[in-house]
Amino acid sequence: MPESDFRVAIIPVTPLQQNCALLWEEATKCAVVVDPGGDAPEIMRGIEHLGLKVEALWLTHGHLDHAGGAKALKAALEERQGDDVPLLGPDARDRFLLEGIEESARRFGLSGLENVLPDRWLEEGETLSVGPLRFDVLHCPGHTPGHVVFVEKVRRFAILGDVLFRGSVGRTDFPYGDHAALIGAIREKLLPLGDDIIFLCGHGEGSTLGIERRTNPFLQDDADAA
Repeated sequence: MPESDFRVAIIPVTPLQQNCALLWEEATKCAVVVDPGGDAPEIMRGIEHLGLKVEALWLTHGHLDHAGGAKALKAALEERQGDDVPLLGPDARDRFLLEGIEESARRFGLSGLENVLPDRWLEEGETLSVGPLRFDVLHCPGHTPGHVVFVEKVRRFAILGDVLFRGSVGRTDFPYGDHAALIGAIREKLLPLGDDIIFLCGHGEGSTLGIERRTNPFLQDDADAA
């Protein structure tokens, strides 16, 4: 990623330590926030410290730790900036998860997370922009039915949410999970993008597609056959 072009800052949120990402163009400070899962005041402090103008919030999927702070952050940003800050994504197939955030939070013993619906659902084939950056939207189900990822092909950078991790993949042991769909999306949509793609994931350290293609145990043929 050319340092003169854009920056990424990570703010871990909620007890689940989800990687909320601030992504901005350095020249203009135009920014987006990806997966504001909670701790909206802390995210706001980061935005203000960096002097960013947030143009939109993007969601990869509907789990509470990725979307539970979106409503509060959207309201805080609109009050501070004096204009609309649209909430975009995920795919509409995650609606039931976004509408169930508060119930899920109670089960986990978490507070301050709110149900939310986007201003607009996203679909594969769309392109989202921040400054000169152009992110392709890809639908990668399996972890959740409506999970999407964001890929900047020119700068070789992606935000993958909970689809692919360093050495692991997203959980699929939910009633709506689909392990075969998840692995299929990784192999058919992500790996062909190229080994040099650097990615940020929803939890923990990022990696590259090449490293994961070669070493991730979930992407080896014998692992899938087990």
